[in-house]
Amino acid sequence: MAAATWAVLGGTSLGRAATAMAGALEAGDLPAARALLPTLAGRDPSALGAGELARATVESVAENTSDAAVAPLVWGALAGLPGLLGYRAVNTLDAMVGHRSARYARFGWAAARTDDVANWLPARLTAALTVACAPLAGGSAGAALRTWRRDGAAHPSPNAGRCEAAAAGALGLRLGGRNVYGSRVEDRPVLGDGRAPDSSDVTRAVRLSRAVWLAAAALCVAGRAAGSRAARRR
Repeated sequence: MAAATWAVLGGTSLGRAATAMAGALEAGDLPAARALLPTLAGRDPSALGAGELARATVESVAENTSDAAVAPLVWGALAGLPGLLGYRAVNTLDAMVGHRSARYARFGWAAARTDDVANWLPARLTAALTVACAPLAGGSAGAALRTWRRDGAAHPSPNAGRCEAAAAGALGLRLGGRNVYGSRVEDRPVLGDGRAPDSSDVTRAVRLSRAVWLAAAALCVAGRAAGSRAARRR
C-alpha cells in the first residue's frame, strides 16, 4: 500500500516542475521556461510570453493538485490498493487519449468521461481545502470561496474549473483566456477578478498546492484509519 501510494502520487513532482518554471521566469530565460511548459501543460509554448507561461503554470498547479495528489489519496482511502492503481490508470488514459480530436474521437471520450466521474469528489475536496489553506499562501479564504462558487462551473471541465477558480480567488489572480494546443484554439472563461499572474505567483501557487495535498493526506489517513477501526468492531 505504501509503495503504491508513493508510485501514484505526483504532488512533489508537480511542485518541483512549477518551481523550475518560476526560476526560469524570474531569470528572464524565456527559452528555458518554454521548454519546461510541456512538463506541466499541453499548450503550445512557442509564442507564449512570461505572463502567459505564468498563467499556464498556475492553472496547471491548481488542476493537478487534484489530479496528481488529492484524487489518488481519496481513492486510496476509499478503496485501498485497487483504488490507488485504478485511479492512476483512469487518469493516465485520459491524459493519453481523452482529447477532443479526430484521432481520438471514437474512443477517447470513454477515458475522458470516466476520469470526470473519478475526479468529481476529489476536485471539490481540493477546492474546499484551497479555501481553508488560502491564508497559508498569503491569500483570502473568503475570496477563494466566492470565486469557486461564482466561476467554478464556467470552465469547460466539470472538475478543473472548481480547482482553478478556488485558486484564482485564494491568490487574488485572474485565470483563463486563450489557450493554443497545436492547431486547436480554446477561449476559456475568465476565473477570478484579480491581476494577471507573474513568476512570484507560481511560487505562491506551489505553496498553496503543497498545503492542500498535505491536508488531504491527513484527512484521508484519518478516514482510512477510522474505517479500519469500524470494520474491526463489526
